[in-house]
Parts: sequence; structure tokens; C-alpha cells
Amino acid sequence: MIRPAEPGDVGELLTLQRAAYVAEAQLYGDPFIPALVESLEQMQGFVRDGTVVKASVGDRIAGAVRARVIERTCVISRLFVAPDLRGRRIGAALVAAVEAGFEAEVYSLSVGHQSESSLRLFRRLGYRETGRERVDDHLFLVQLRKGGRDGADRYAVGP
Repeated sequence: MIRPAEPGDVGELLTLQRAAYVAEAQLYGDPFIPALVESLEQMQGFVRDGTVVKASVGDRIAGAVRARVIERTCVISRLFVAPDLRGRRIGAALVAAVEAGFEAEVYSLSVGHQSESSLRLFRRLGYRETGRERVDDHLFLVQLRKGGRDGADRYAVGP
């Protein structure tokens, strides 16, 4: 089941986010990536403002994603799935829920350049690379976009 996160979910969301992003931290050799150092208060704020969507399997939160519309662009961030539940298309279902629930002309997100599984997922879902930005010696963020509900992909560039 996919639905908006609730205030009572904050502790479980934060714990799950940290568990999910440990692999990213190891991949980049950086234990201080934002997803791992986010505070309980910060997570409470995101849940309170309605930007967190969660997927549940039974009584357990299986994953979550953030989304918010800025002008006509839906910015997607912090997609994560419980490490033991990966490979079950939970991430794809969360992105589909965002695309269905957040009306926008374009959907936009950034992924670390070494995050191959995330890049594969978003490419499979129709997202196209629009650029890369160096944010540190060890990290480039790959910018990805997809046209909105009207199917327009006028913002995408590249193959």
C-alpha cells in the first residue's frame, strides 16, 4: 500500500532511510551523506509538510520517497527501500505514485553517478539524463528528467 507518511512514521522512516543509505555511503566512501546525517526534527518537518510518500508491506514501512512541486516541476528526492526488500519493484511503485499524485509538467531528480541501480531504475521508468554536476571530489550528481502527465519530454536532452 502506498500513501502519505504520517507523524507516527517518523522514527521508522528515519531508521529505514539510514539503513538504506549505508550502501551509498560505502559506495562513495563518505559516511556524512545528507541522508545519513538528517535529524529526527528534519524528518518530522518533511512528513509534516506532506512531501513524504511511503510504501508498506503489511504493518512495515518498506520504502519512501519525497516529492514536491515547485512551479510546474515535481522534484523527487530521497527514494529508498528497505535493504531486505529490494528487487520487489517497491521503488518503481513509489515513483509511479508520485507521478500519479503530484501533477507537474516535468519530474526532476538527481542521483549519484556511481549509483548504478538507481540510474537503471530511473532510466527504465523513462527518465533521461540532462546533465551532471560535480558536488565533491568523489561525487557527480546526474540530473534526470521526465515529461509530465501530458507525456511531453521537451526538457530532456541526450540519447
